Amino acid sequence: MSIQRALLSVSDKSGLEEFAKGLASMGVEILSSGGTHKFLSSKGIPVKEVSEHTGFPELFDGRVKTLHPKIHGGLLQRRDLEEHQQQAKKHSIPPIDLVVVNLYPFEETVAKEGVTLEDAIENIDIGGPSMLRSAAKNYQAVTVVTDPADYPTVLAEMKERNGDTTLSTRERLALKVFQRTAAYDSAIARFLNKEQETAKSFSVSLPLYSELRNGDNPHQGASLYGNFGDYFVKLHGKELSYTNVLDIESAAAIALEFRRPTVAILKHTNPCGVGCADEDLREAWEKAFETDKQAPFGGVIVINRPMNMALAKVIGEIHTDVIIAPDYESDARAHLQKKKNLRLMQMLPGVEDALRQPVIKSAPGGLMVMDSDSKALGLDAIESKVKTERPPTKEEIEAMRFAWRVVKHVKSNAIVFASHDRTLGIGAGQMSRVDSCRIAIWKAKEAGLSLEGSAVGSDAFFPFPDGLISCAEAGATCAIQPGGSVKDPEVIAAANAHKMAMVFTGYRHFKH
Repeated sequence: MSIQRALLSVSDKSGLEEFAKGLASMGVEILSSGGTHKFLSSKGIPVKEVSEHTGFPELFDGRVKTLHPKIHGGLLQRRDLEEHQQQAKKHSIPPIDLVVVNLYPFEETVAKEGVTLEDAIENIDIGGPSMLRSAAKNYQAVTVVTDPADYPTVLAEMKERNGDTTLSTRERLALKVFQRTAAYDSAIARFLNKEQETAKSFSVSLPLYSELRNGDNPHQGASLYGNFGDYFVKLHGKELSYTNVLDIESAAAIALEFRRPTVAILKHTNPCGVGCADEDLREAWEKAFETDKQAPFGGVIVINRPMNMALAKVIGEIHTDVIIAPDYESDARAHLQKKKNLRLMQMLPGVEDALRQPVIKSAPGGLMVMDSDSKALGLDAIESKVKTERPPTKEEIEAMRFAWRVVKHVKSNAIVFASHDRTLGIGAGQMSRVDSCRIAIWKAKEAGLSLEGSAVGSDAFFPFPDGLISCAEAGATCAIQPGGSVKDPEVIAAANAHKMAMVFTGYRHFKH
């Protein structure tokens, strides 16, 4: 059965003119209202006001336009049931065969800084989702479009099939509608629930962004959902894998901890080395790379400044899986693209806000939702939280701040030795904190780096003095840790015995 009548009501008017002209050329009657009617009329496209079709005016500043039996009856009536057709004839409800609706931009509205509750409420679409759901429920007879990307497919099928679309296309488009309305309602619920300490229910509906190359291992499938492409763009290289995406997230989070030019190298989401410089990215790279010259093989490199040719040449000498930068100078990009398997990623503005979104993890039978670990420690906080007889020097404070910024991104139990602008030794993921200390000390020794005068950061408290003592004996003169152990007095005594300065932050940075 060919499409005779269509209802068009959209916020996003991209591609609408060409699509509507295509419908009109095939003799389709077009119904519309409000801004869409005005737009189509201005383009010279024949269009009938919804109020003229229903015989009922728009009410309440346009809040009620399409919520009418003549609209929903036209969408929901079954063409194959004689009883439905008799009722439609009795009440003068002609069928509507095509619905083209995209919704008020609620998500975009609430993402704006300073959005008011009134603005948010006015951007909750009522008529649009109602029409979409009615049309999608009756997809056996009605074609429903909510994405302008589907306009060409619908027009092409109508031209090939004497004004009709295929059942498979209608079914696919109906599924897309229910996915979209579910995501829309979830966004509204999340916004209205933001003042609550804990949501009583949690729903998430995200569009497929891409199939991933593989999961943790080649025999595991994986997919990425949501708007990842709003924050990262792949400029070159193989498809992303599940582990690549995890590494990219971790790398960006580390790079954005620092305002100075910074380079970080990661492997399996753990930093192998982090370095800062005043201006020269290559200097920052050398500091990061010198922390561990073996681990970066097949790893991830991130910088918080545009990639230049000087750094690209150096990085190009080692095997790297992913490079991330906010931009690339043209010659640097061309040089790195000579490696066909290297993934070049561009980090876009706004990623810092995206990284502050809640963390979602699967659990048997459900999901866990956690606030992001975005707590920062200011200079005043360090100076006011000294627990030892000796206060830290200015240089030690800067070194402790650096260590604390990095250690939050290392898998627990985590230990980081650092100066004011570089890591010197990193111990990650050990079941015993003292073992993480020993590994960090050993890594520094293997790299030929001195720990004399360094700061040590611990993501959680030292449960016993042994870990701190090993750090002091290796050369650390100051330590930053959360505190909170029943053995704190013994740990403080050990720090005093080794003439260390030590700060208790009062909060930890576990990472699992």
